[in-house]
Amino acid sequence: MIEFIAHNLAPIMFVSVMAMLLLGYPVAFTLAAGGLIFFVIGVELSSISNEIRLFWTLLQSHPERIYSVMYNDTLLAVPFFTFMGILLERTRMAEELLETIGQLFGPVRGGLAFAVILVGALLAATTGVVAASVIAMGLISLPIMMRYGYDRPLAAGTIAASGTLAQIVPPSLVLIVMADQLGRPVGDMYAGALYPSLITVGLYCAYIAFLAVFRPHLVPALPPEGRTLGGGVWSLLALVIVAVGLCYASYYLLYAGMRYEPRFVAACVTGTLAAYLFSLANRHFGLGILSRLAEQVVIVLIPPLTLIFLVLGTIFLGIATPTEGGAMGATGALILAIAKRRLSLDVLKRALDSTTRLSAFVMFILIGARVFGLTFYGINGNVWVEELMLSLPGGATGFLVTVTIMIFILGCFLDFFEIAFIALPLLAPIADKLGIDLIWFGVILGINLQTSFLSPPFGFSLFFLRSVAPKDPWRDKVTGALMPPVKTLEIYKGVVPFILMQFAMIALVIIFPGLVMHYKDVPPPVTVPQEMQAPLPALEGIGEPSASAPSPGPGGLPPLELPGGPPIGGGDAAGDLPGLPGLEPLAPPTVGGPAPGGTLAPAPGEPPAPAGGNDGTLPGLEPIAPPVFGQ
Repeated sequence: MIEFIAHNLAPIMFVSVMAMLLLGYPVAFTLAAGGLIFFVIGVELSSISNEIRLFWTLLQSHPERIYSVMYNDTLLAVPFFTFMGILLERTRMAEELLETIGQLFGPVRGGLAFAVILVGALLAATTGVVAASVIAMGLISLPIMMRYGYDRPLAAGTIAASGTLAQIVPPSLVLIVMADQLGRPVGDMYAGALYPSLITVGLYCAYIAFLAVFRPHLVPALPPEGRTLGGGVWSLLALVIVAVGLCYASYYLLYAGMRYEPRFVAACVTGTLAAYLFSLANRHFGLGILSRLAEQVVIVLIPPLTLIFLVLGTIFLGIATPTEGGAMGATGALILAIAKRRLSLDVLKRALDSTTRLSAFVMFILIGARVFGLTFYGINGNVWVEELMLSLPGGATGFLVTVTIMIFILGCFLDFFEIAFIALPLLAPIADKLGIDLIWFGVILGINLQTSFLSPPFGFSLFFLRSVAPKDPWRDKVTGALMPPVKTLEIYKGVVPFILMQFAMIALVIIFPGLVMHYKDVPPPVTVPQEMQAPLPALEGIGEPSASAPSPGPGGLPPLELPGGPPIGGGDAAGDLPGLPGLEPLAPPTVGGPAPGGTLAPAPGEPPAPAGGNDGTLPGLEPIAPPVFGQ
């Protein structure tokens, strides 16, 4: 029995720790305790099994391993993005976005659902926190959608699915942690996840559009009495056209002498700032040029879009690292809250408190994972996992399918931090050995985790929505009607179509890896301007280069033939190249005197003259007088 345990200690440890996690024990302490307990067991059984390489002095490496976690620059982006998201959520940005975009799409069937999806994408690109997105939209959108006759399962499913976009839309915390664990740049992970996240948003909108055409009673348009901002779409369209025209004009006229990246940024800032300032002037001075709808859309949408560009644009353009982009985003959110006069000491305190809690949560889990990893690798657990995965049929495809199913199941019970810190260090070397690009692998897992957040009965997004959805009959404040509660089964029913779309997205990314691998695009070759392509001047004594010239010697010069000695520097290839038609053959190069065979050439039958005389002179050079000392 002891021998069986010694030879199978790795699977026993893995199953034991996973069982404790699924039973609900704290993750950080479970990982650390499991690592220490099995470390003691492994040391005692090391004399029985050669697979166990643990000894007591290894415990001394824990302090260094823990400090290395705290010195990780990549994870510094986590508190920055968390603070930015929580601060924006506390300053009611989600409420303004939902109200404004809902009014913009209100006259269209499914307009409120479109607004929820787009706001979910915007919140994901600014907050990166699923809980904040789902709770904010659940509190604001769900009562409005139910008030105007939306199907309750559809409304609940749309809100839950849109909130989970924060898992995959940059600057997602999931992508930051995955890039760190996979050992890849966060910027590459963001670039790889960009197209899949946009396609996911497009699939959601296409589903709502399909229902608007074929089942319009499920997604009614906003009634006239609900359109508080009235019409004015043409006014908004005219303002957008003028702003785009200003961008083009400033790009080609004002900033023509700048490099591409700062030139593009400056042009966009000019057009956007002009539209924003004009909308503010129209509101404060009562100009009446813009409609209320156009004015509200510009004033509400431009600040968060600017913040998104400040964070993601600088990262994608290579101006800032993800950590620096997160710091700029946190500063921008703080300035935005101050400008809107919504920053109070209580709001700042709550945002800092939530940020500190999440950062400490991440660090403790990572420290526990380090303790677990030392023991697990010491008993060859990584070898056991690798042999298990490589024995699967189907090669890389079979591995991806198996990992997708496994991560999906784990994601229903464990938080993505726990999965990233436990599973990814074990799976990444196997994926690399199978030739799978790790950015592609990380994006697949990110979409997978987003799907598991939606899956009944344990999806975290469902719990977040359930916590704010009405559980009892409630009276609407606007219509005064008594509204039925939202049942848990209705939430489960509503997310099923979105789960199917998520699986379709995973299949698309696996079948078409180019959706992610575009981050590897090779930059265009550098073209040297014509004015810099001047011909090199001929070197005196060597002549113009030609095809009939001798082969270059070391350093790129032709072989040097000194009198009475073999050629220097050309090797066997000297003089072997055929001449081109129309070119005269070149004479051998001369070094300081006539060519061999001239006046300095030795007579036939005489021994060759030395390369230099006894007085230290070279052929063809005047002798140098010896130095005189003491005069």
